[in-house]
Amino acid sequence: MPSPASLTVVLGTGGTISGTADRATDNVGYRAAQLGVAALVAAVPALAGVPLESAQVAQLDSKDMSHAVWQQLAQRVAAELARPDVGGVVVTHGTDTLEETAYFLHRVLAPAKPVVLTAAMRPATSLQADGPQNLLDAVTLAREPGAAGVLVVLGGRAFAADGLRKADAYRLDAFEGPEVARLEEGRVRPTGPWPRSAPLGLACIARAPERWPRVAWLTSHAGFDAALVDGLRAAGFDGLVIAGTGNGTLHADLQAALLRARDAGLEVRVTTRCASGRVVGGAPDQPVGPAQARVALLLELLQR
Repeated sequence: MPSPASLTVVLGTGGTISGTADRATDNVGYRAAQLGVAALVAAVPALAGVPLESAQVAQLDSKDMSHAVWQQLAQRVAAELARPDVGGVVVTHGTDTLEETAYFLHRVLAPAKPVVLTAAMRPATSLQADGPQNLLDAVTLAREPGAAGVLVVLGGRAFAADGLRKADAYRLDAFEGPEVARLEEGRVRPTGPWPRSAPLGLACIARAPERWPRVAWLTSHAGFDAALVDGLRAAGFDGLVIAGTGNGTLHADLQAALLRARDAGLEVRVTTRCASGRVVGGAPDQPVGPAQARVALLLELLQR
């Protein structure tokens, strides 16, 4: 449990929060992952008196996130949490795959100390830069007594990793999910329980990432071409997540292709492409969106 004397470790992975543009008015044409995590911390004067350590785990645009970085990040987070002088860990990340990385860490680690991921929708050079406040809020939450689990902080709201979705491509309040707290003027106001789950452990992801199962994600749509499924099966994929229409319904040609794929040994899971809600009657622990459902199937196959 964090205490005032505990260290907070800030791990950087890149993303828009560390991005730069040539003009302060440019919130789209920036270059992600340009500033190191030490520079991000130094840009928040309120963190000057907080006991912190920072380290760079990766430096990439999160659209390019890889299984190798996931493995390295999970191992580093676990190592930092094991230190008795560390009360919590903050991870700076890009927003594009934030929901996937957060869910991955949630399932693998399920930590008793807080692990708080944060990001930004505007680059560090923007007139409307949201990264500094998000980073300050993330550190504040990581130091909150009683806080635990994998959490995500943006725009003054803290979410549980399980069920998180990026719901808007541009707005600062881009994420939706199970809210667990609000960050208000340097204070944490809980609004829900801290997340808990049974951790799979690092042994689950110990094998070399190039030997991890191959899991793809397709979306059902009008005029679906069954050759997409047949091609993935022929290419040796191990699993397939389908974002179905509505309540998980599938195009007839897609359904026929999935039956062939299942007969050939491909693991298939169905979720919905809708922005909210889950498949009624589906597995109760099935993630609500295809991004996290793909991670769930990947981890399921890694345990075999």
